[in-house]
Amino acid sequence: MAASELYTKFARVWIPDPEEVWKSAELLKDYKPGDKVLLLHLEEGKDLEYRLDPKTGELPHLRNPDILVGENDLTALSYLHEPAVLHNLRVRFIDSKLIYTYCGIVLVAINPYEQLPIYGEDIINAYSGQNMGDMDPHIFAVAEEAYKQMARDERNQSIIVSGESGAGKTVSAKYAMRYFATVSGSASEANVEEKVLASNPIMESIGNAKTTRNDNSSRFGKYIEIGFDKRYRIIGANMRTYLLEKSRVVFQAEEERNYHIFYQLCASAKLPEFKMLRLGNADSFHYTKQGGSPMIEGVDDAKEMAHTRQACTLLGISESYQMGIFRILAGILHLGNVVFASRDSDSCTIPPKHEPLTIFCDLMGVDYEEMCHWLCHRKLATATETYIKPISKLQATNARDALAKHIYAKLFNWIVDHVNQALHSAVKQHSFIGVLDIYGFETFEINSFEQFCINYANEKLQQQFNMHVFKLEQEEYMKEQIPWTLIDFYDNQPCINLIESKLGILDLLDEECKMPKGTDDTWAQKLYNTHLNKCALFEKPRMSNKAFIIKHFADKVEYQCEGFLEKNKDTVFEEQIKVLKSSKFKMLPELFQDDEKAISPTSATSSGRTPLTRVPVKPTKGRPGQTAKEHKKTVGHQFRNSLHLLMETLNATTPHYVRCIKPNDFKFPFTFDEKRAVQQLRACGVLETIRISAAGFPSRWTYQEFFSRYRVLMKQKDVLGDRKQTCKNVLEKLILDKDKYQFGKTKIFFRAGQVAYLEKLRADKLRAACIRIQKTIRGWLLRKRYLCMQRAAITVQRYVRGYQARCYAKFLRRTKAATTIQKYWRMYVVRRRYKIRRAATIVIQSYLRGYLTRNRYRKILCEHKAVIIQKRVRGWLARTRYKRTMKAIIYLQCCFRRMMAKRELKKLKIEARSVERYKKLHIGMENKIMQLQRKVDEQNKDYKCLMEKLTNLEGVYNSETEKLRNDVERLQLSEEEAKVATGRVLSLQEEIAKLRKDLERTRSEKKSIEERADKYKQETDQLVSNLKEENTLLKQEKETLNHRIVEQAKEMTETMERKLVEETKQLELDLNDERLRYQNLLNEFSRLEERYDDLKEEMTLMLNVPKPGHKRTDSTHSSNESEYTFSSEFAETEDIAPRTEEPIEKKVPLDMSLFLKLQKRVTELEQEKQLMQDELDRKEEQVLRSKAKEEERPQIRGAALEYESLKRQELESENKKLKNELNELRKALSEKSAPEVTAPGAPAYRVLMEQLTSVSEELDVRKEEVLILRSQLVSQKEAIQPKDDKNTMTDSTILLEDVQKMKDKGEIAQAYIGLKETNRLLESQLQSQKRSHENEAEALRGEIQSLKEENNRQQQLLAQNLQLPPEARIEASLQHEITRLTNENLYFEELYADDPKKYQSYRISLYKRMIDLMEQLEKQDKTVRKLKKQLKVFAKKIGELEVGQMENISPGQIIDEPIRPVNIPRKEKDFQGMLEYKREDEQKLVKNLILELKPRGVAVNLIPGLPAYILFMCVRHADYLNDDQKVRSLLTSTINSIKKVLKKRGDDFETVSFWLSNTCRFLHCLKQYSGEEGFMKHNTSRQNEHCLTNFDLAEYRQVLSDLAIQIYQQLVRVLENILQPMIVSGMLEHETIQGVSGVKPTGLRKRTSSIADEGTYTLDSILRQLNSFHSVMCQHGMDPELIKQVVKQMFYIVGAITLNNLLLRKDMCSWSKGMQIRYNVSQLEEWLRDKNLMNSGAKETLEPLIQAAQLLQVKKKTDDDAEAICSMCNALTTAQIVKVLNLYTPVNEFEERVSVSFIRTIQMRLRDRKDSPQLLMDAKHIFPVTFPFNPSSLALETIQIPASLGLGFIARV
Repeated sequence: MAASELYTKFARVWIPDPEEVWKSAELLKDYKPGDKVLLLHLEEGKDLEYRLDPKTGELPHLRNPDILVGENDLTALSYLHEPAVLHNLRVRFIDSKLIYTYCGIVLVAINPYEQLPIYGEDIINAYSGQNMGDMDPHIFAVAEEAYKQMARDERNQSIIVSGESGAGKTVSAKYAMRYFATVSGSASEANVEEKVLASNPIMESIGNAKTTRNDNSSRFGKYIEIGFDKRYRIIGANMRTYLLEKSRVVFQAEEERNYHIFYQLCASAKLPEFKMLRLGNADSFHYTKQGGSPMIEGVDDAKEMAHTRQACTLLGISESYQMGIFRILAGILHLGNVVFASRDSDSCTIPPKHEPLTIFCDLMGVDYEEMCHWLCHRKLATATETYIKPISKLQATNARDALAKHIYAKLFNWIVDHVNQALHSAVKQHSFIGVLDIYGFETFEINSFEQFCINYANEKLQQQFNMHVFKLEQEEYMKEQIPWTLIDFYDNQPCINLIESKLGILDLLDEECKMPKGTDDTWAQKLYNTHLNKCALFEKPRMSNKAFIIKHFADKVEYQCEGFLEKNKDTVFEEQIKVLKSSKFKMLPELFQDDEKAISPTSATSSGRTPLTRVPVKPTKGRPGQTAKEHKKTVGHQFRNSLHLLMETLNATTPHYVRCIKPNDFKFPFTFDEKRAVQQLRACGVLETIRISAAGFPSRWTYQEFFSRYRVLMKQKDVLGDRKQTCKNVLEKLILDKDKYQFGKTKIFFRAGQVAYLEKLRADKLRAACIRIQKTIRGWLLRKRYLCMQRAAITVQRYVRGYQARCYAKFLRRTKAATTIQKYWRMYVVRRRYKIRRAATIVIQSYLRGYLTRNRYRKILCEHKAVIIQKRVRGWLARTRYKRTMKAIIYLQCCFRRMMAKRELKKLKIEARSVERYKKLHIGMENKIMQLQRKVDEQNKDYKCLMEKLTNLEGVYNSETEKLRNDVERLQLSEEEAKVATGRVLSLQEEIAKLRKDLERTRSEKKSIEERADKYKQETDQLVSNLKEENTLLKQEKETLNHRIVEQAKEMTETMERKLVEETKQLELDLNDERLRYQNLLNEFSRLEERYDDLKEEMTLMLNVPKPGHKRTDSTHSSNESEYTFSSEFAETEDIAPRTEEPIEKKVPLDMSLFLKLQKRVTELEQEKQLMQDELDRKEEQVLRSKAKEEERPQIRGAALEYESLKRQELESENKKLKNELNELRKALSEKSAPEVTAPGAPAYRVLMEQLTSVSEELDVRKEEVLILRSQLVSQKEAIQPKDDKNTMTDSTILLEDVQKMKDKGEIAQAYIGLKETNRLLESQLQSQKRSHENEAEALRGEIQSLKEENNRQQQLLAQNLQLPPEARIEASLQHEITRLTNENLYFEELYADDPKKYQSYRISLYKRMIDLMEQLEKQDKTVRKLKKQLKVFAKKIGELEVGQMENISPGQIIDEPIRPVNIPRKEKDFQGMLEYKREDEQKLVKNLILELKPRGVAVNLIPGLPAYILFMCVRHADYLNDDQKVRSLLTSTINSIKKVLKKRGDDFETVSFWLSNTCRFLHCLKQYSGEEGFMKHNTSRQNEHCLTNFDLAEYRQVLSDLAIQIYQQLVRVLENILQPMIVSGMLEHETIQGVSGVKPTGLRKRTSSIADEGTYTLDSILRQLNSFHSVMCQHGMDPELIKQVVKQMFYIVGAITLNNLLLRKDMCSWSKGMQIRYNVSQLEEWLRDKNLMNSGAKETLEPLIQAAQLLQVKKKTDDDAEAICSMCNALTTAQIVKVLNLYTPVNEFEERVSVSFIRTIQMRLRDRKDSPQLLMDAKHIFPVTFPFNPSSLALETIQIPASLGLGFIARV
C-alpha cells in the first residue's frame, strides 16, 4: 500500500520543534495527495497548520503504535527514524528507569547519574549462559556474548565503548571486566579486576582533567586486553593508551583545569614528605592557573591524592618511586614558572638565580647553568660545523613548554608500563577480550589539533562500525536466500582519505613542519590550494583565513589552524634531553633509557602473547639506527601509526559496540535533554545503524511467529498445514506491493512501516470483533433486562390486583365485624351501666347497715367497760383496806414476839453454860450425820448407775465409795470429841464469815470484771467491725489486685507466647542459617578438594612422569577437616563432637584412629556432662514438686505395717515355686532326652546343663536382689512408721490420787462435779478411739483383699513364666518385679502424701535403689549376652560333632536310625546378619560393590539399599571379631570409593541419587544398630540382638553425614543443570494455553521463540523430567523425607529462575503471560498432589512467582489497587514489585501501561517495609538438608546376596 494511505484522521505524526527537537501531533483530517497543509492537533491542546516542503513534499514521520513504544531493540520499531528512536529511549529512561537499549548490534547506555542495583552477582548469574536477545538489554549481555563467542568461535573479541566525556564509558568498561572476572571463575583467584580498578585512580589523576562538559574527562584513550587461558579463565591484562592530550600540561582554556595530579599535589603541599617539593597554591603556578577554575565542586584534591598514593602502593610502586613521580611533577610546575627576558628580537635570557629554575634543577638533579644555557640556546649541526644559536623569547617559551610536555608524556608512559607489569601474568595467554574506552566525537567553539585527532579516530572507528553492520546485514540476507540489493549507506572513506591520504591534511601538516619557516598560515594556504573546491568534504570559513571546515559523519567541524604546527612538531631540543639524562636523580634517566619504547609504548605486543585471530596483528617494526632521532617524529604520524595498529587489532577480533549517552549536562539523575541526546545519537552512529536497517528489511518474523500473531487476519479456509505457504497466501492478500516484503528460508522480511500497517489491520480486526462482541452482548443484556422488566411488570400487576381484591374482601369483613362489634358493644355498655348501679346500691346499703351496727356495738362496749372499771376500783379499795389492817396486826405481833425472844435469850444464855446443852448439840450432829448417811447412800446408788454404764471404771468408783465410808466412820468417832468439835464449829463459823466477806469481795470484783468485760467486748466488737470493714476493703483490693494480676498474667502469657513463637522462628532461622553455612562450607571444601585433585592431575600431565597407577589422597581425612558448626541431624538429639577446620594448603596425613579416639573421648565427656545436668534438673524438679505437695496436700496419718510381711511371704513362696519348677524341668529333661544326647558326657547334655546352671544362678542373683530390695523397703517402712499418740486423761490413778487428797467435806462435792466431767470426756475419747480402730480395721481388710488379688496375680504370672523358655522366663520375672516395684512406689506416694519430707527421703532412697538395680541389670545383660555367645559356640560345636558322628555311621544305620528333632539343623536361624570376608578381598569388595556397580540394574532387580546393607553386615562382622583395623579400613575405603564414583559419574542423576540413598541407608543402619537407646526403641527384639557390641562409630556417622550432605548438594547441582534449560522455555516462553498471548514484533537481537518448535522445551517436558526424578529416587529407596527436601529444592529452582527471567525480560511482563504462569504453577501443584508431596514445602517456594503473576493481572490504577498490591505481594521485595510494574508491557492496544504516579504510590506505601534490596532471587541457594532417622524393618539375616554382584568371596554368618 502507498505510504500516503497511512496519513488518515487520528493518525499520529512527529513534527520538528526547536525546543523539544520533535513534537507529537495528531491529524485532524485525512491527507490527500496534493495537500500542502496538514491540520494537526498537538498534545498540549493546540491546533496547528503544518506546511509541507513544496520542493520535496515530504510528509512528517509517522509515530509508532503505543504497543511498540518502549521496545528493547530500536530496530523492532515499525517506523525507523530519528524521532521514534529518541522517543523510545526517553520512555525507557524516564518512565521505566531502563538505561540500556539495543539498536541492532549496538548497546545504547544512558548515564543515570545514580547508583542502580542492577550490577550485583545475582544479575551476573542471571545473564550468564543466556542468549543476547533473551534477556533485557544490559552491559552484561554484551559481555556474555563476547565471552561466549570467544569460547565458541575460538576468536578474540573486542568491546568498543565510546561516547562523550561524562557519558559513562569508564563505568561500562569496569562492569564488563567485572562480568568477565565473575563468570570465568577467577573473581577470587586472579583479582585482575581489582588490580585494574586500583589503576583507575592513578590513570584518572594523570590522564583526566576538568573540561567545560565534564569534571573528570579522560584526555586519552585506552584499550585493555583481558587475557584468558585454555579454560577461559582470566590470567592477566594489558593496557594500551592513545593520544594523551599533552598540550593541556602547558595550556588550559577558560573554566578548565590541568590534569588532576597537579592540583592534588598543590592541595597536599603541607604534608611533611612534600615540603622538599616547595609547592604552594595552584594559583601560584602558570601551568595550573590559566583556566581560572582551580577547584571542582564536591571534590577534595587532598583526599584524592591519598587515594592515588594508596593505589600506587597496591600496584607495587614503592614509596621511593612515588616520591620520584611527585618530584618530576613538581619540577614541571616550577618549570612553567620560568620566565624569559628579551635581549633583542633573536635572543633572550633568564634572570640570574631565577628561583623557579633553581627549584626545577634541584628537583631534577641537573646543573643550573647548563639547563639555563640550553633553555635560551639551541645547537645547529651542519655537514661540517656545529653552531650554538640563541633563540628568541617566543621560541624559548615554546621550547620550555615542549620540554614540560615531553617530560610529562615520558612519565605517563612509564606509569602505564608499571601498571602493565602489575597486571601481567606469567601464564601463556590463549585468547583475549579487549575493552576499548576511547573518546567520542568532539566539537567545541574552538577546535584545535587534539579535536582533529579525536575526530579522525572516530572516523576510522565509524568506518569499521559501518562495514561491520553492513556485513552482518549482508550475511543475514544471504543466509535467508533473499534477493540481495545494495544498501546505500554513508561511507566515510572520502573523509578519511582527506585526512590521511597522500597530500592529505596530515601529510601537508608533516610537510609544513619540515619547512624551516613553516607557519600555521602557510599551512592553511596549502590546504586551501590543495582541497578547496576539489573535495566536497573540505570547506573554508567565510570570515577567516586561518581555519578550515571538515564535514565529518556526525557534523561539520571548524578547526582553527593556530597551534597545529607546534603541537604536531612537539619539538624538544636534544641538548635539553641530554641534560636531563645526565641527572643525578636516578628515576629521571629511566624515563629516557629506551626512547623507542617510551615514545611508542603501544606499538609492540607484550612478550609471550599469541593472539588467537584469523588475521594476525602486525606489530610496528623499528628500524635500526633510528632510535637517536625517534623523537623527531610528528605527533600526527605517531597517532596515525597507533590508530592503524588499533584498527588492525579490532579487525582481527569480533567487535561489540557500546554507545554511552550523556542525558544532560548538569548531572541530574534520570533527566533527559532531547537536544543533547540527539546530538550524541547522530555522532555515535546509532542513527546510522537505524538508517542502514531502515534501508533494507528491518522487521523480521519467523513463519510460526507471524502465523501466531496475525492468525486473526486469516480465515479458516486460508489456514493450511504448511505454515510457510499459509503466510505467503495471506501476505499476498494483505500487502499488494510485493517489494514491501520478502520470503526467506525461515523468516519473513518487511520494509519499514509494514509491521505498523499489519498491526493496524490486526487492531482494526480486533476492534471490529470487539464491537461485534460488545454489540451482541449489549443486545443480549438489554433483551435480558427487557424480559426481566416484563416479567417484573406482570408480577407487579398480579400482586396489585390481588392486593386490591384482598382490600375489598377485607372491607366487607370489616363492615360485618363493625356491625357485630357495635351490637355487642352497645349490649356491653347497657349491661355495664346496670351492674354499676346495682353495685352502687348494694354498697350504700352495706355501709348504712354497718354504720348502724357499729353505733350499737360501741354503746354496748362502753357499758361493759364501765362495769369492769367499777369492779377494778372496788376491788382495789377492798385490798388496800385489808393490807393496812394486816400491816398493823403484823406489827403488833412483831413487837410481842420481840419481847418474848428477849426473854428466851436470857434463858438460853443461862442454859448454854450447862452440860445438857452439849448433849442436845450432839443429838443435832447425829441427825446431821444420819442425813449425810442418807445422802451418801443416794450417791452410792448414783455411782452404781454410773458403774453400770462405765464397766471399765467400776473399780475406781468402788474404791471411792469405800473411802467415803471410812470418812463417815471417822466423823462418827469425832462425836466423842465434843470439845474439839465445838471449837472446830466456832472456827468453822469464823471461816464462814471470812468466806462471806471473800464472796462479797469476789462478787464486787466479778462485777467490775464483768463491767470491764462488757467494755472490752464493746471495744472488741468495735474493733471487729473496723477490722471487718478493713477486711472488706482489703478483699476488694485483693480482688482488684487479683484481677489485675490475672490480666497481667494473661498479657504476660500472651507476650511470652508471642516472644516464644518469635524466638522459635528466629532460632529456626538461625538453625537453618547455621545448617546452610555448614553445608556451604562442606560444598566449598569438596570444591577445593576437587580443585586440588584437578591441579594434581594437571601437574602430573605437565611433568609427563609415567606412573604405574593413579594414587589419590585419602579423602576421609579431608572429610573430618571441615569446620564443625552444627550437626546435620540436629533434630535427632544426637551429640556430635565439634571439629576444627584445617587449611587446605596444610594437608598432612592424619592418624584416623587417634582422631576418632579423641572425638570419642570428647563425646563421652559431653554425654557425662549432659547426664549430670539432667540429674541436677531432675533433682530440682523433685524439690519443687515436693514443695508443691506440702502446700497442697493435708497431713494424714496411717501406715500399713502388714504389707511388707505379706510381700515377703509371697516372694518366698514364689522363689520356692520357681525352684520346684526348675527341678521338675531338669528331671523332665533328663527323662525325656535320648540316652545318647542326655548321657553325662554328651555335648548336648553339657550345653543344656550349663544353660540350666546359668539360669539357676540367674535366679539366685534375682533372689538376692529381691532380698536386698525387701530389706531396704522394711528399713524405709520402719523409718516412716508413725509414733503412737500419747493417751491423755485415761489413767485411773489420777482420779484416785485426787480423791485421796480430799480431806474435807467441801472438796467431795467438787470431786463429784469433776468426776462427771471426766466421765463425759472419757466417753467421747472412747468413741473416737473406737471409730479410729474401726477405720484401721477397714483399711487392713482392704489391704488384705489387695494382697490376695496380688497373690493371685503373682500365681498367674508364675504359671505363665513356667511355660516360657528359661531365657524369656528371666526377663519376664524381671519385668514383673519392676512392675511390682512401680505399683509399690505409687502406693507409697499415696501413703506419704501428708508428709512430703518422708516421701522425699523415700523417693531418694528409691532412686538410689533403682540406680543400683539398673547397674545390676546392665551387668546381667552383659552376662546374658556372654552366655548367649557361649551357647552359640557350643551349639556350633554340637553341630560339628553331630556331623562327625554322621560321617562315621554307615548308610544302613542312617536308614534304620530314627530321625530325632534335635539333630535337624535350621539354617535360617544360624544366620546372624553378618558377612565375612578376608582382609585381602576388601579392594575386590569395594570394586564390585561400589566402583563398578551399575545403579540401574540394582534399582530394578534388587531390594533398595542393598549395597548399604551388605557394607553394614561386613562392618558387623568386623565388630563381632573386635577388629578395629578392619572396621576403619572398610569404612575409609567405602567413603573414598563413593567419592571416586561421584567424581567420575557426578553428572549422572541416577548415580548420584543411588549413592545418596545408599549413604543415607548406611548411616541409618549405623544408628539403628548402634546400641543407643534412642535408636533401639524402633527395633524388634531380633534386630536389637544385631547391635554393634565392641565399637562406637559415632564419629564415622558424622563423616557419613557430611558425605551425604555433599552428595545431596551434588544431586541438586545435577538436577539444576538438567532443569535449567527447560525452565524458561517451559514456564515462560511456551504457550501452554494457545492463543492467549500474542507475539510482539522483535528487532535484530532476536529473542528465543515462544512458539513450541521441535526441540523446544514445554511444561510437559518439565513435568516428565520431574516424574523421572521422582521415580528414580523412589526406585533407589530414598527416604520419603529426603525426597520431599529434593522436591522442595527443585521447585525453588524452578520458581527462582522463572521469576529472575521475568524480572529481566520486558517482553514477558504482560497480563496474558501472568495467566500462562498461573496455569503452569497450577499444573506443578497438581503434580505435587498426585505424588502426595503437598506437605513438602515445595508449594511455598513458588509463592513469589505466584504473586508476580498475580501482580501482572491485577488492576493497577487507583489507590485501592495499590493497597491491594501491597498486601498481596508480601513474598516479593519492594525492588521486585517496582521492577515488575516498570516492565509491564501491553501485548495488545486494549491494555494500558502502568502510570508513573501509580508506581510512586506503591513505593511510598512500601517505603517502611524492611526487605532485601536485592532484585533477583538467589537461584543457586540450596536449603540446608537434614537426614531424619528412618529405621529399616528388614531383618539382616534374611538378606540374600545375588550372584550378579560378583561377591562370591564373602560368606553369610
